[in-house]
Amino acid sequence: MVVLEKREILAQNAKIVGSGETTIVLAHGYGADQSIWEYVLPELTKRCRVVVFDWNFGAAVDRHGSRETSKQSIFEAFSEDLVSLMDSMGLKNVVFLGHSMSGMVGCIASIKRPDLFRRLILLGASPRYLNSEDYEGGFERPHVEALFTSIESNFQTWARAFVGLVVGQDHPSEAAKFCKSLLRMGSDVALAMARVIFLSDLREVLHSVAVPCTVVNGTRDVVVPTSVSSYIQTRIKSEAALELLDFNGHFPQLTAHKALVNAIERLL
Repeated sequence: MVVLEKREILAQNAKIVGSGETTIVLAHGYGADQSIWEYVLPELTKRCRVVVFDWNFGAAVDRHGSRETSKQSIFEAFSEDLVSLMDSMGLKNVVFLGHSMSGMVGCIASIKRPDLFRRLILLGASPRYLNSEDYEGGFERPHVEALFTSIESNFQTWARAFVGLVVGQDHPSEAAKFCKSLLRMGSDVALAMARVIFLSDLREVLHSVAVPCTVVNGTRDVVVPTSVSSYIQTRIKSEAALELLDFNGHFPQLTAHKALVNAIERLL
């Protein structure tokens, strides 16, 4: 068993809040940090032990970004970090909620260590973002290449535009919260992670996920169309349910947190 030293736990800012028989691990996605869960924590901690932490995007890029490896390598690295963190905190049989890229990280971790997970909640997750002849991921290759160019040429301008798209103009304070954490990534890390995420193809992973899953997505998610959520549900090896919520954008924990909490509580 891999055990993290205490300083490594602190480096991920991991903490447990709340109490209850059920433990739920909340994993944020690209560009965010654990503050993204601020609005859902008060309700969840009334009945659950909730684990929050921060992904170290920069370290993942440093470890794997310079090598000519498959895009899956960084997802593997994050899954190893997740397993190590859970072992170090003595967590087992948890409900894991992975938002966006963290959904697939949770899937990979559950294949390695199914004993750690009771259920996966895949929120706005996608195994592949690019369209192909037999798959609708939501993006064409020229669109993501233009995205990479924008990050590289003017990161701050791109970040503000991206936040406006995925959070929405009707939620200025929430958009500012996400924009602040996104800008902290820096352009180099943001670009490297964007390449990994938007060019990845993890569809084969789904066939090996034996932990029960619930796929949660918005009916108007601008990053992950509902076709992707349906695809995940039908390809997961285990029992999988699909729940669609009524929200715009890609961050219900910021813009539709009451609907998200209600959905989580139904699952629990």
